Amino acid sequence: MKSHQEGNPGDRPNRRRDAGANRSGTGVIRRTLEGHTRPCEDCGAIDWQLDDSRGEITCNSCGLVVEENVIDPGAEWTNRDRSQDRSRVGQPLTYTLADKGLNTTIDVRDLNTGSAGRHGISSQSRREWRRRRVIDERSKTRKSRERNLVRANQFIRDFSGLPKPLQEESARLYRKLSSEGFVTGRSIAGVTAACSYLVARQENLPRQISEISEAFDVKEKELSRLIRQVSRRLNLHKISSPDQYFDKFISDLQLPPGIHTQLDHLWNVIKPHDELWQGKKPMGVAAALLYKVANESSSPRTQSEVCQVANVSEVTLRGLLRLIEGLLGQLGEVSKQ
Repeated sequence: MKSHQEGNPGDRPNRRRDAGANRSGTGVIRRTLEGHTRPCEDCGAIDWQLDDSRGEITCNSCGLVVEENVIDPGAEWTNRDRSQDRSRVGQPLTYTLADKGLNTTIDVRDLNTGSAGRHGISSQSRREWRRRRVIDERSKTRKSRERNLVRANQFIRDFSGLPKPLQEESARLYRKLSSEGFVTGRSIAGVTAACSYLVARQENLPRQISEISEAFDVKEKELSRLIRQVSRRLNLHKISSPDQYFDKFISDLQLPPGIHTQLDHLWNVIKPHDELWQGKKPMGVAAALLYKVANESSSPRTQSEVCQVANVSEVTLRGLLRLIEGLLGQLGEVSKQ
């Protein structure tokens, strides 16, 4: 930090602050600060003021700035979880750990030969610390509910494929279900898969049930049943629309980005006619729209390729295409197919 004192004119910041309100009055004003007890060399007054917001020390009489970038010695309060408690230490709480990150962890990497040697730990002390580490790890999962949470959080981190914030939300939902006794008698992998699916759907990042079931190694029928049960229990009902699958299907089919404009135009034409697409699989409707637009552009794709990405049958795709063509014919839209 560069400090500017009133006794060094050459190093003084060439700035003044408006202090007209302090120039008048009766009697001699004398206000000193640590390191600033001498009179101002411009006006001769001893009336110093510290501006905490700007980090500046100024003369109240003439407005001369004698020091800037002053270090604030006060506490640096932080509020990491948007609560009323302003903690000064530690990382924010996380639901992806069974203990929310509150426990201390003895890292095994600090007990290997190289690290222990750098820290000055003897071989006997290293053996003792390894034993303490084993006892510490066992103490964290002594209760069955804690072991359950450890395994569930590991499933979410390893298999969900969701961003960190969505992993937090999935872990929070699982913890809530576990505290209510919903997980008892059900598969941990199945419940975590259902939570991951519902969180992704709520955040407009829908995943296909087949994709989630394969990642978590859960049968599709069991996963569908758990999704219905969890959504009813947590009131997470939401209908996925076909346009939420456009980006994923375009990426999987390696289509040019420019096709998105044509796809959005066709969807805006069909969207008001909800009798056409509501009640049908949104992946199928998205696949039919994408197949139609792709074959009307310079990047056609076969029905087999589109169906493999969307996980629908070719019969379903052709049936939806006939419905879309019929609607466009009624609306007077010219089709090139």
